[in-house]
Amino acid sequence: MEQFVDRDTELDQLTDCYESGTADFVVIYGRRRLGKSELVRQSIADRDDAVYYQAVESTAQNQLEQFTDTATAEFPMLRNVRRDWEVLLEALGNQDAIVVIDEFPFLIEEDESLPSRLQRVWDMELQETGMTLILVGSSISVMENKVLSGSAPLYGRRTATIDLQPLDVPDARQFFSEYGPETAITTWSIYGGTPYYLQTIDPDQSLGTNVQRTILSERGLLYSEPEFLLRTELRQPNTYFSILRALAHGRRTPNEIAGMAGVDSGSLSTYLQKLRRLRLVERHIPVTESPTASKRGRYRIAAPLFRFWFRFVYGNQDQLHMLGDDAYAELVAPDLADYVSPLFERLCQQALPKLIDRQFRDVGQWWFKEHELDAIGLTNEGLVTGECKFTSQPVSEGVLADLERTTAEVRWSEEPADGETLYVLFSRSGYTDDLERVADTRDDVLLFELSDLVTTDTNA
Repeated sequence: MEQFVDRDTELDQLTDCYESGTADFVVIYGRRRLGKSELVRQSIADRDDAVYYQAVESTAQNQLEQFTDTATAEFPMLRNVRRDWEVLLEALGNQDAIVVIDEFPFLIEEDESLPSRLQRVWDMELQETGMTLILVGSSISVMENKVLSGSAPLYGRRTATIDLQPLDVPDARQFFSEYGPETAITTWSIYGGTPYYLQTIDPDQSLGTNVQRTILSERGLLYSEPEFLLRTELRQPNTYFSILRALAHGRRTPNEIAGMAGVDSGSLSTYLQKLRRLRLVERHIPVTESPTASKRGRYRIAAPLFRFWFRFVYGNQDQLHMLGDDAYAELVAPDLADYVSPLFERLCQQALPKLIDRQFRDVGQWWFKEHELDAIGLTNEGLVTGECKFTSQPVSEGVLADLERTTAEVRWSEEPADGETLYVLFSRSGYTDDLERVADTRDDVLLFELSDLVTTDTNA
């Protein structure tokens, strides 16, 4: 049975629209597999005034026929209505119906006039009714260009937008609640916060067994998932595959990525821009710099499953086949801590505002020349800087000393003159006695365990 986790905020938002008594036009979008369809189905599960239509890749005429049949099943009076989008929606508006059109981009592919027609019927008829119209889409580029952008016919009509995000670690952990903190963080670092991927995990089996069964085995449900989604979104995906592989192997700057991927550095930005629009890749900069002005951007894969797949599966299919059930132990396990470490840093950054009682302006990383901080928060009371160690050794006092030296290199113009810097450490394997004694005597040093990350309600 499908497990539905979190999304309480989004469900409340949709319920408010249904009960508002006025016309509401809601746009729901986000990466594939995040549970957009399940969200709207849950929101209307107990209602008898809702039409849920899942569009398919078909002819425009076929799509209209299917919508009509679906709507008529809920509202029999539509049998006497002409089969036309505007006429049907006007009739449903007169019933104050909830109308969900899922995978709206499929409709636009076959009928580019549809957004303009929806705009016309909304402006002339629907906005004076109690109807709720919901458009759902996984093709982010289509939803942004045809529905959300300033040049789109429907621009300015929506009353609510839900940009659905992956689940954070505490919510994702509900799919594998038996796992301890370290295994939970490792599991999130592989599967991410995508409900469809998390559903494949059998919490009664070990993480290694699950990864072997779902990702590394040719019969695994996720064995070809990234390749399938990329081929769905991209016409010529091979160059993108090479770029994602370079990112998954730790290349971060444009020169490093272009060098490993074998892509001309002049054309790399076009590919990276497309991957960013698909939300598969993200650019990040030192948190003290301006996003528009900074020239020191680095790139990384946003979705953990894609990062894992391009690190361990892509290009290794023959080896995985030969290793069979030993693939996880032979290929993945030896490099797992190294793989998890950058994602562990992201989790620590995301946790800072929940773990520390300060007003944060921004959170992220910082680097300059040879200096680098794993986690840094800009707050009204001063800097919060941190080191995140996903290693097998306890963190020592020397790590704190290094953190203090590196923090002294940070230049942040908005830091208040009397602001106190707070030093935070996150460790997989605990702390030495010396460091714990130092932390006990200082108000500006905090030590956190893995359990702090998996039980905190972070905004991942």
